[in-house]
Amino acid sequence: MRALPVRRLATTTLCAALLLGTAGPALASVGDASRDQARTAPRAPAAPDPLAQVQQLINIEGVLKAVSELLTAVLKAPGNKLSPEDVKKHTEAVKKALEAAAKPPAKGATEAVPKTATEAVPKTVTGVAARADKAPLDPKADAVAALQKAVDALLKAATAGDIKAVAAQVPTILTGVVNFLVASITGGGLPAPALPETPALPKTPAL
Repeated sequence: MRALPVRRLATTTLCAALLLGTAGPALASVGDASRDQARTAPRAPAAPDPLAQVQQLINIEGVLKAVSELLTAVLKAPGNKLSPEDVKKHTEAVKKALEAAAKPPAKGATEAVPKTATEAVPKTVTGVAARADKAPLDPKADAVAALQKAVDALLKAATAGDIKAVAAQVPTILTGVVNFLVASITGGGLPAPALPETPALPKTPAL
């Protein structure tokens, strides 16, 4: 009679061992799958940094102020000719403003793209890839460079008092400012417009 509890204990132990032997690998595989999913899951987008966005607005304001003051001074000057002192002042002001605007947004100004999302994108066909290679990699940097080039041409014309050259460069600078604004809004870390019934933006003039 005393052997029955021992037999029952042995039988229970054997059943438990068999169950663990068959379920163990399954539990381990579930644990490994959970860890793999955690490693491959896309990361949550980083929240925009409000201070970095405000800095973008400050940089835009600096460019508008420097360029508008230059245009006003040239157009109001007799014969559209600036003195050497004015040329130097406006040259330094525009250059400083454009250099500040050309800096990339601070970390956190834009939402981070999950790494897995970029890895999952298939390779483009040859024709599309060729066109993408020719496209500007940084529209904002291109807009800044084009605006700086137009400003340099205007300053050269204003130094010489070339009225015709000044008249030709003013529209180029105004177009360059518009390009700079669009590039700064669309790629400078600022939020997208949220106005009701927002009209479609016109095509950006060639940089």
